Amino acid sequence: MKTTRQLRICGRVQGVGYRDALRRKALACGLAGWVRNRHDGTVEAVLQGDARSVEEVIAWARRGPSAARVDRVDTQPAQGESDRPYAGFEVLPTA
Repeated sequence: MKTTRQLRICGRVQGVGYRDALRRKALACGLAGWVRNRHDGTVEAVLQGDARSVEEVIAWARRGPSAARVDRVDTQPAQGESDRPYAGFEVLPTA
């Protein structure tokens, strides 16, 4: 059974390669979903796959790439339009 989690990552997470690094980590763990910057300076992501891999990427997200400073990662089950099947892992436009 697939797990789908929505994340909001707060801190210095824009302009430091965070989205690309999260995408690489998610793909390496066999996850699908997406990641994007938010106008408020946060990064948002949806991770979908087996629960262990989702938790592994969430743990990575709390550290991020070396240039990032992650203050907080809020997670919740995906809801609404985000709670659907995904194929691949995309970097979406800023929202």
